[in-house]
Amino acid sequence: MRTHNKETQSKLTPRLALEILQEGNNRFIKNLQANRDLLQQANETKEGQWPFAIILSCIDSRTSAELIFDQGLGDIFSARIAGNVVNTDILGSMEFACKVAGSKLIVVLGHSKCGAIKGACDHVEMGNLTELLSKIQPAIYQEKETKEDRTSNNASFVENVSRINVKRSVKSIVDRSFILEQMVDNGEIGVVGAMHNIETGKVEFYTDIMYIKDDNNPKFSVSELKE
Repeated sequence: MRTHNKETQSKLTPRLALEILQEGNNRFIKNLQANRDLLQQANETKEGQWPFAIILSCIDSRTSAELIFDQGLGDIFSARIAGNVVNTDILGSMEFACKVAGSKLIVVLGHSKCGAIKGACDHVEMGNLTELLSKIQPAIYQEKETKEDRTSNNASFVENVSRINVKRSVKSIVDRSFILEQMVDNGEIGVVGAMHNIETGKVEFYTDIMYIKDDNNPKFSVSELKE
């Protein structure tokens, strides 16, 4: 498996970056990980890095982006925070990854049975965690399908909130970053939401929150993302 360099990164489009991640996840769920020499990759990236994507995921120990997408050293930026929420530090990291380091795709990756989502559903308050979980509360209020047992005991409620939280995070990225908004609108980068099933390993990319401007979606405008 080749290590990405400036040339290979520059030839990628957001759509191709997405396909690389989909192929990697297919290898992961089939337990057919690519053969790579990580020490060699470390040596080949010692003078610089050219990751093709940045993935915002939860800190959950079962959701390592490099593993579930079968990627090596120097392939992706991995930003992790409980509940895969967006804050100014995350946005700044994404701006660096895309505008400075040349990444082509931003993925907001939620996962099933998320402890942070469950905590928010139960309105847990504990030290600094209270403020973090408050960022998930709008997704809980937006979930209108569940009428009874709106707690972590209700698995379908938790998964609904997780999905809404991913969608809100995707929109928040371009709502709050003019740099990333312009790059999406120019077709330089794409933004997509996804959900990782921790039981099967499968990652589902949400087509209804997939914003890639290319031949497959030539009329896309970032204004659609803000609706």
